[in-house]
Amino acid sequence: MPAPPPPRRDFPAFPFAPYPIQSEFMSFLYGALSSGPGALALLESPTGTGKTLSIICSALQWLVDHRDTAARGSTTAAAAGDGEGDDDDEPDWMRDFTPLPPEKPSATKGRPPAAAARSKAPRRAAAGSESEDEEFLVEEYESDGEVGMRREAGKRPHRGGGSSSESEADGEEEEEEEVTPKVFFTSRTHSQLSQFVGELKKTEFGRRLRMVCLGSRKNLCINKDVLKLGSANRINERCLELQKSKKSSKIKIEGDNRKVCQSKTSCGCPMIRKRGLQKEFKSEVSEQGALDIEDLAQLGKKIGTCPYYGARDMVRTADLVVLPYQSLLLKSARESLGLNLKNNVVIIDEAHNLADSLTSMYNSKITSSQLNAILSYLEAYLNRFQSVLGAGNRRYIQTLTVLTRSFLRVLASNQDDACTMTSMTINQFLFSLDIDNINIVKLCQYVKESNIIHKVSGYVNKLNINQDGMNHLSHQKQYDEGSSIASFQTLADFLCSLLNCNDNGRIIVARKKFSGQPEDAYLKFVMLCAEKIFLEVTCDAYAVILAGGTLQPIEETRLRLFPNLPPSDIKFFTCNHIVRPESILPIAVTRGPSGKAFDFSYSSRSSHTMIEELGRFLCNVVTTVPEGVVMFFASYEYERCVYDAWATSGMISKISKKKHVFREPKNSVDVEMTLNKYKEAIQSCSKSSQDTGVTGALLLAVVGGKISEGINFSDGMGRCVVMVGLPYPSPSDVELTETIKYIENISKPVLVGDDNSSSSKYDDECKLQPGFDILRKCNKGGREYYENLCMKAVNQSIGRAIRHVNDYAAMLLVDSRYAHTSSNRSSSSPTDKLPQWIKTRLACAQNYGEVHRLLHQFFKLNRQTH
Repeated sequence: MPAPPPPRRDFPAFPFAPYPIQSEFMSFLYGALSSGPGALALLESPTGTGKTLSIICSALQWLVDHRDTAARGSTTAAAAGDGEGDDDDEPDWMRDFTPLPPEKPSATKGRPPAAAARSKAPRRAAAGSESEDEEFLVEEYESDGEVGMRREAGKRPHRGGGSSSESEADGEEEEEEEVTPKVFFTSRTHSQLSQFVGELKKTEFGRRLRMVCLGSRKNLCINKDVLKLGSANRINERCLELQKSKKSSKIKIEGDNRKVCQSKTSCGCPMIRKRGLQKEFKSEVSEQGALDIEDLAQLGKKIGTCPYYGARDMVRTADLVVLPYQSLLLKSARESLGLNLKNNVVIIDEAHNLADSLTSMYNSKITSSQLNAILSYLEAYLNRFQSVLGAGNRRYIQTLTVLTRSFLRVLASNQDDACTMTSMTINQFLFSLDIDNINIVKLCQYVKESNIIHKVSGYVNKLNINQDGMNHLSHQKQYDEGSSIASFQTLADFLCSLLNCNDNGRIIVARKKFSGQPEDAYLKFVMLCAEKIFLEVTCDAYAVILAGGTLQPIEETRLRLFPNLPPSDIKFFTCNHIVRPESILPIAVTRGPSGKAFDFSYSSRSSHTMIEELGRFLCNVVTTVPEGVVMFFASYEYERCVYDAWATSGMISKISKKKHVFREPKNSVDVEMTLNKYKEAIQSCSKSSQDTGVTGALLLAVVGGKISEGINFSDGMGRCVVMVGLPYPSPSDVELTETIKYIENISKPVLVGDDNSSSSKYDDECKLQPGFDILRKCNKGGREYYENLCMKAVNQSIGRAIRHVNDYAAMLLVDSRYAHTSSNRSSSSPTDKLPQWIKTRLACAQNYGEVHRLLHQFFKLNRQTH
C-alpha cells in the first residue's frame, strides 16, 4: 500500500480565495480520506457555506494525489525490481482491481442436448394450432441444477449495445479496464445533482477528470414513443421490453427462423441500435467534460442515441460518478447498473436523514387491487397454457396463485366498517398465511429467474383483461400502478421482503373497510434496520463520507448506521455559517397582533381563532418584509385547511394586495412551474411595486414536500421564512410507532429518574391524539428520535433562505413552544436542536409589537448595506 498523501492546507482548484471555514472543511475531508481504507467521516456545514464546492476541491484533489503517489510507488518499485514481474511490485489499487467475470454461456447452450430438447418441447406443442401464443410460453424450469445455470446466465448486466445488422457488423467491443479508485457522489434529488455538476464546472476538475452523471430512464429517455407513456413505471417497462425484443431477435437470427427474426429486428429501441452512435456519444461526453442530466439528454437528442445506456457504459472508465441515492444505496440498483464500490470513495450528501432514507428504499407495498389483478392474470395464463407447461413451471405458477389468494384472505374486509391497521413480525405474518408447505426462497428465485413476469404480462396484455376493481382508478394511477408488469414486480419485491430476518422489519396489514374500495387494503413491509444495509456500502468502499447542513445529533446516526463502531473511530467536523450575524434574524413568535398566544399543537391548530390570528400576523409580515416570503405548514391537509379558511374570510384578498400568493402543488411535476411563477412575480414586482403596491410574492409550502428540501430560496426568493408550529409526525402512524419501538430496543436503557421531566410534556397531548401513549412509555432513545424528526424538518426548511455570504433573511418560528422561558426550562426546548448559527442569534419575542420592531429594523439595516 502506498504511503498516504501528506496533509494539505492548499487546494488550488478552489476558484477563489476560500473562507477560513471552507479551508478547514477541505483539510478535514482530505485528511479523513488520507487516513486509509475504512475511513468514515461526518462533515456538517450549514447550507449556503459552499459545502459542495469544498467537497469537490478536497475529495478530487485527494484522488489526484492518491493516484500520483501510487504511480510513483509503482515506478520506484519497478526500477528496484529484477524484472521478473513480482506481484508485490504492483500498487495496491492495481492488485485489488477485480475484472468483470468472463461472459458465461446461456443456460440453453450450457445444458445437455436432452435438457435443451425438453425445454423446447412445450413450445413445439403450443405451436400447433395457436402458434401465435408461443412467445408467451415460459421455458422449462425444473431442477435445482438448471436453476443454478439460469441464475448465472441471468446475472449478466445489460451493457447497452444494439443488435441490428449494423451493430453486428461492428463486432463486440473490448471491455475497458475499470478505473479505480474513483469517487461516487450521491445526493437525494436530480436538482441537487445538477447543482453539484454546476459547481464542478467552476473548477479545473470539470475538464481534467472523466465524469459521468447517472439518472433515471424518465429523465434521460429520448425515444418519443416511450416518453409518451408518461409515468416512470411505464417508461421503465417499455424500455426493458424493447431490450428483450432485441435480444430475442438476435437468438432467432442465429437459429433457423430467419423470416421471423427479420420482422422483429426493427422492434428494438432505435436509440441504441447503432453502436457507432453510442461510441460517438461517449467520446463527445469525454470531450465536453462535466455534463448534468439535462446536458446528457440534449446531447443524446443531438446525436440520436440513448444517453441513459451511454452514460451507464461510461461508469467503468470514469473518475467521478454522480448519481441519485436510489442508484447507489439500493443493492439491486447497484447490481443492475454494474456499480462496484470496492476500493472506491463514497460521498453521501444531504445525509441528515440517511437512516430513514435507507430503510424506506427497502419498503415494499402491494394493494388488494394489485393482488386481484395478479390473481386474474395467473388464472388466465394457467387456463391457456396448463396443458403444455412443464411440471416445474406449472407447480410454481400454481404456488403463486395459492399465495396470492392467501394474501387476499388476510386482507379480508372488516364487519365494523373501520379500516384496521395492524403490524406483525415476518414470522407472525407467514404463520397467519397458513402456507407451511411453500418455500418462499425458491419461489422468489423462480420469479426472478424464470421470466414469468414478462411472459404472463405479455399474454394478459394481449387479451386486454378488464379486471375487477380497476375501473374506479384514475387514468394516471392506472398507468403507475395498474399495469401487469408493475403489479407483478410489486409482488416480487414483497416476496423478497419476506426473506429478511425476523427482527429487521415489520409487516403492516391494512384491512379494507366492509363497504370500502379495494385500494383501501394493502400489505406493506417496513424495513427497520438500516445498519445491515449501510454495512454493504462501508465494507466495500475505501472510505465513506457523510455530508450535510445538519447532521447532529451524531449519536442517533451512529446508533442506527454503525452501532458497533466505537465513537473514537468516527471523524466529525462542524462549523459555523459564513454569513454575518447581522444578516439573519431568527425570532420565536409567541403571540399574534391581537395578543393571543400561538399554539399549533394538535388540539388547537385547526380552531377558527388560531387560524384567524395567524392570518392577521401574516398580513403584517407581508407589509413589512420585501420581496419573497415562504410559509411552511406541517402537512398538505393543514395548509389546505388554513388557505380555505383565509379565502372564506377575505384574508387572502388582503394579503394579495401586498404579495402574489402561490401554493405548493402536490404533484411533483408542477413544482418547477410554480417556483418559476413565484420567482417571476418577485422580479416583476421589484420593478413596478411603486405603481401597484405589490412588493413581492408569498409561497405557501409544506414541510417534507419538494420545496422544503433541495430548493434554494436565495436573495429575494426568500427574504423571510415562516415556520408554522412544530411539524411533529403523527405518532398514531403504525410505521412510525414500529420505528420508535425498534430504536427503543437498540438504544441503551436510561435511568428511571431520567424519564420524568421529558415524558410530562406528552401528558396533555396523549389525551388528545392517538399514539402519544407510546412516547410516554419510551426511554430517551425513542423520544429523542421523535423530536429529532420534527426539528430536522424545521432546520431543513428554514435553512433554505441563506445561500451565500451576502444573503440576508428573517426566520420566524411561530409557536409559543419555541420560546425558552425560565418557566419551561425543566424540560428540553425545541430550540435546543436548532443549528448553532441560528440558535445563538434567536430572539424570543413576548408580543407582536417586538416582532414588528425587529423586522422593521432588520430590513432597514440590510437594505442600506446590500
